[in-house]
Order: sequence, then structure tokens, then C-alpha cells
Amino acid sequence: MEDALLIDRLQFAFTVMYHYLFPQLTMGLGLLIVVLKGLSIWKKDERYNSGARFWAKIFAINFAVGVVTGIPMEFQFGTNWARFSTFAGGVIGQTLAMEGIFAFFLESTFLGLFLFGEKKLGQAGHFVAAFLVFLGSWISGYFIIATNAWMQHPVAYMAAADGTVHISDYWGLIFNPWIGWQYTHNMIGAVVTAAFVMASVGAYYVLAHRDEEYGKMFVRVGVISGVVASLLMVFPTGDAQVKNVYEHQPVTFAGMEGAFETKEGAELIIIGQPDMEKLRMDNPLHIPKLLSFMTHYRWSAEIKGLQAFPRDEWPTNVPLLYYSYHIMVGLGTIFIAVMVISVFLLWKRRLFSARWALWILMLAFPFPYIANTAGWMTAELGRQPWLVYGLMRTASGMSPTVSAGNGLFTLLGFLGMYFVIGVLFLMLVIKKINQGPEGVAH
Repeated sequence: MEDALLIDRLQFAFTVMYHYLFPQLTMGLGLLIVVLKGLSIWKKDERYNSGARFWAKIFAINFAVGVVTGIPMEFQFGTNWARFSTFAGGVIGQTLAMEGIFAFFLESTFLGLFLFGEKKLGQAGHFVAAFLVFLGSWISGYFIIATNAWMQHPVAYMAAADGTVHISDYWGLIFNPWIGWQYTHNMIGAVVTAAFVMASVGAYYVLAHRDEEYGKMFVRVGVISGVVASLLMVFPTGDAQVKNVYEHQPVTFAGMEGAFETKEGAELIIIGQPDMEKLRMDNPLHIPKLLSFMTHYRWSAEIKGLQAFPRDEWPTNVPLLYYSYHIMVGLGTIFIAVMVISVFLLWKRRLFSARWALWILMLAFPFPYIANTAGWMTAELGRQPWLVYGLMRTASGMSPTVSAGNGLFTLLGFLGMYFVIGVLFLMLVIKKINQGPEGVAH
């Protein structure tokens, strides 16, 4: 049974991590397409309109693959996690259904209108279609976050006689105190991804001396939106979400920060290696008392360490939690540096002649994907060993009739299928980038 639990967790982790490579770009790109379309109307410049149509095609490919890779996750609730579905279906079924409605109806319908209805809609109607595509993707994201927020901080539920839980207050579920900062942090992370992708493609065009006017446009929009989003990721959204974790999941916070001992005036450990045998941090590089100040705005505030909590409540994999969190934070710091330097060079009118900066922008596009993945790993690893925090442990939520062999077989099937899907996705996107905004292949 332990092997089956491990396989079930690996399978869901793989499918959800692979799937989220696509929604993060669509949610962020939806906003930037609205910006491009708005600029085309404001400036009366057809190039911005062509740029919006170009990125809408990338959006459509990304959206389609996101739908395909997301569907198997729904089935896993019933196959691999049947006990969890039985226990919590009366709550999370509501938010997952609403997510499907907005993703499949609002977002997909108006994406079709944006792609194929410009002549019929006119420029104002075309802008409204772009805005509704963006709105649909962000509302869809809200209901997914609402589902996860309930698993992180269960509220507005009541227990039935059979042991299952059901909604007691729909609006309490939708406005869970956990949602606000988690949602804004997640969505701005999606904007960071889209900004880097757009700037990367623009930098490629400029470096390759093709479609240079479009390339410069994409770089400008990418770095300006990127610097704003990168700064917002740190403050207020990142800072507030960490405080959220500290308030509601203090043992998770201790694992994220590598704090084993309870201290007054706790140091902020920048890098180090958790030693789970000696329960300490090896080779720590730290700043004295800064963690206490960042958490409480007092240098001498007490921070509880892992040893203040029962061992069976600790995150299942403290080292992986610690590294995931610090990879996210470290990359976020690098994003700010890259975007601030790029905006400075743009202001000085030297960005497009600074080939080294364009190379950095072009090659940086994978790293927001890594940072967003590390951020979600932090959230999910931090919740362990709970499936629903404080209510159901992960080991209690698996399906008792699905063997480790069955789980491994389907995991291998997903690996092969998603590899093929990934290759096809890259081929289609590369083809669109090669054609360029004006549709002329190079």
C-alpha cells in the first residue's frame, strides 16, 4: 500500500506539474494580448493589432494543449483518489465545476471570436473579445485556487453523518481568507512567465534581424510588464502569502525557512542544506534576526522551529520543501534584476543595441516556468502529510483497489503520451514564431 501511495502521488504530481506549464502562459498572455489590442486602438497602429493576433495564435495552441493535459487530472480524482473524492467531493466539486464552465465556455468561446471575428466585431468589439478571453482565464484560475485554498485552509464546511464534508456557506468557500494573496501571487507569476516569453521572442527577432519592429514592440511590452510583475511577486503578494502560511501553517513555515529550533530574533537563512539526522542547517549563509523582522516587524520576535511541533505533523519531505521555496525566491530575485536592467537600458535607448542584454532576455524564458513550478511544489509539499489540512491525511485519501502496478503502468503511459504532446506543441509554436506576426516564413 505504501508503494501504491507513492506511485499515486508521483502520477498526480507529474500530470499536474506538466499541465500547469500551459495555463500559466495563457493566463499571463491573456492580459498582455489585451494590452497590445488596447495600444493598437489608442495609437491607431496596425502593428500592435498584428502583434495581438500573433500572440492570440500562440495562446490558442497553448490553451488547447492545456485542456488536453488537464482532463486526465479530473479522472485521477475518481481512480487514484477515490476516498478523497468521496470525502471532499461535496465541497471541491462546486469549485471544479465552475472552473470548467469559465474555461470551456467563456474563455474558449471568446477566443474563437477574437481569432476569427475581427471583421464582424469591429475594433471595439474585438477588444471586448480579448478582454473576455483574459477575464475567463483569470476567473477559471480563481476557482482552481479556491479549490486548493480549501485544501490548504478548510473553511465553510460541515461534516455529515457518514463522515463526508459538504459546503455550509458557499460565499465563505469562495472568499476563503487563504485565497486572496495566493490567487494574486499565482496570477502575477503567470504574468511574469508571459512577459519573459514575449520579451524572449522579441529579442530573438531583433537578434536575427527579422521582423525587427515587432521584435522591439514585444521586448518593450515584455520588459515593462515584466518589471512591474516581478516586483509585485515579492511585495506585497509574496510577503503576504508567506505571512499567510506562518499564521495558518506554522510548521510549514518552519520547514520552508529551514528553522529547526525555536528562536527569538531568528536569522534568515539564504542558502544551506537541511540535515534531517542532526536536525540542523549545514553550511548556512544567513542574515541575523531578519526572519523575525520580516515576519513580525520586530527584530526580537519568536519564530517557532520544527522541533516545537509533533514529528508526525512535519512536512513529509523537509529538504525538498526548503529547496523548492528557495529556488522560487532565488529566481524571483534574478527576474527583478534582469527586468530592472532591461527597463533601464530601454529608458536610455540602449537596449536594442546591447546584444548581451537581448541574449539574456532570449535565453531567460524557461526560468519563470521553473520558478512557478517550484512555487507550487512549495505549496503542496508544505501541506503534506495532509491532503486536506487538519482533516484528511494523504495516505487516507488514496483508492484502496488501485494497485501500485496499475498506477505505475498508467504513469508510464502518461509519460509517453505527454512527451508526444510536448513535441507537437513545440513544433507548432516554433512554426508560428518562424512565420512571424506577418505570416511570412523565414
